Amino acid sequence: MKITAEIEGYIASREGEFLELLKTLAKIPAPSNHEEKRAAFIKDWLRKNGAQGVYIDGALNVVYPVNLGAENRLRVFMAHTDVVFPDTEELPLRVSGGKIFAPGVGDDTANLVALLFAAKFIAEKGLTPAEGRGVLLVANSGEEGLGNLRGARKICGDFGGRIDEFVSFDGVYSHMTCSAVGSRRFKITLRAEGGHSWGNFGNKSAVLELAELIVSLRDIKLPRKGKTTWNCGVISGGASVNTIAQSAEMLYEFRSDRGENLLLMQERLEDALDACRDRGVRVDCVLAGERPCASGVDSLGQRRLTERCRGAVRDWAGVDAQLEAASTDSNVPLSLGIPAVTLGCYAGGGAHTREEWVDTESLKAGYRIAFDVILDSF
Repeated sequence: MKITAEIEGYIASREGEFLELLKTLAKIPAPSNHEEKRAAFIKDWLRKNGAQGVYIDGALNVVYPVNLGAENRLRVFMAHTDVVFPDTEELPLRVSGGKIFAPGVGDDTANLVALLFAAKFIAEKGLTPAEGRGVLLVANSGEEGLGNLRGARKICGDFGGRIDEFVSFDGVYSHMTCSAVGSRRFKITLRAEGGHSWGNFGNKSAVLELAELIVSLRDIKLPRKGKTTWNCGVISGGASVNTIAQSAEMLYEFRSDRGENLLLMQERLEDALDACRDRGVRVDCVLAGERPCASGVDSLGQRRLTERCRGAVRDWAGVDAQLEAASTDSNVPLSLGIPAVTLGCYAGGGAHTREEWVDTESLKAGYRIAFDVILDSF
């Protein structure tokens, strides 16, 4: 089903309603792994707007199944509820100069509202996919940071054998993700002798040892094929200015668009940690998060899905979305060989900052992009 005059009229007549929904939803706090408030709001909102069978699963995904059946092949459409900010109280929001400013208003609240807009239409009109096909509309959890793609993993774990295509609405519509950047994230803690900075001068310091470790990781020769990066994102440790630190820790990650490079970086990390141990430092390294690379995806199916989504962006936003590799919810289905694309439904800026903003005029194109992509299944 393409966007008809009737659908166009429906969208145009309700743009104000969904702008208000965006403002309301953007204020609701939803740090990764604690999306309960948004999930509850979305479930109630969908039910009030006629969606049948809506439920919240064990990963805090809000799932609206349409023609699920027992054997039907499925297409999944999702947008994530979590934001990168730890706020547990109402998020600040302001409107100025044709823009809405709020932490997480674009990534991913604007896309989430576009998905909900299409879900409302499907529920109100009682639309059903073609025989033998079902659709899952999902407001998913855990996309950001140490959410570790929890929501996407749950959906693929529950339905993976039946999923033919997977679309995640995330980011701006000028960019589109059709290949996966995998990553591994670690909490690394070093423990040393420590002591008084004067009386025990010369004892090993966990802070200095952590600095040595970071330098050794910086000097690792990166793989030549594909793109591989690393980052030390957070460090902490020590007790006072006159204490030789007994403990220090950091959060460390490496990323790559090739699975073999992740394995190579893992080996080099382990070599660097062994060097710490050889210096008499105690090392504790815990895997805090892991995102897979793509594997065994049907190239024809991936190309068809990419072009369909890119065509929708071109038709409604008038831009050719830049194709790129990134770390998104699509990593999970791509790692299972399922064609998957991540695309956006708005224009804006400041993602992952507290000054993030969305161009309200761009939402008109964004709603139509979501309708176009989703209603193709009906």
